[in-house]
Amino acid sequence: MITRITGRLVTLLNDAAVIAAGAFEYEVYIPEFVRRQLQGKIGDEVSLRTIEYLEGTPGRGNLTPRMIGFTSDAEREFFDAICSVDGVGVKKALRAMVRPVREVAVAIEEQDVKQLSTLPGIGAGLAERIIAKLRRKMAKFALMIQHELPPDREGERGVINDAYEALLSLGHSAPDARQKIEHVTAEGKKFKSVEDLLEEIYRSQQR
Repeated sequence: MITRITGRLVTLLNDAAVIAAGAFEYEVYIPEFVRRQLQGKIGDEVSLRTIEYLEGTPGRGNLTPRMIGFTSDAEREFFDAICSVDGVGVKKALRAMVRPVREVAVAIEEQDVKQLSTLPGIGAGLAERIIAKLRRKMAKFALMIQHELPPDREGERGVINDAYEALLSLGHSAPDARQKIEHVTAEGKKFKSVEDLLEEIYRSQQR
């Protein structure tokens, strides 16, 4: 299974990126939120995390292998989660994911059926099923900061998630907890433990 593809971005289509890797060109399907991230990078080397699936009708023997690409492991994991909901599937998820992962995750976490229903192909009934299955799994996606953590800081992702849960247990609302964490992580300081991060949050409130 191909889990990553790195190469020169040849062109962007409405629903796919064409990437030249070695002697081959690959067509990789991408959701709209990924396509927006790749705009302006045509001709540059890009690296996409990928998942594979078979498109077609098994009984007729016309299955075609396809790849879907994302700019981060978190985006790929989120897409897999959405696809796990009954009634969604790969094609519907591809069409629906027009907003950044963080925005969709926040809507799920806050049980915002109206907001989720604005996604293409996601009606109120399906939005409720998504919320019922995924609401308690959205914390780390709702906390996705606007920029990716560099490789040497990926270990902080768990610290950030645990700090978020700690703030909720202390009585903070989900939006307030996210705001506090985003405020201190945006400064670029590294945090080795939940205690360090919480201490910085409360120190920043006293400034």
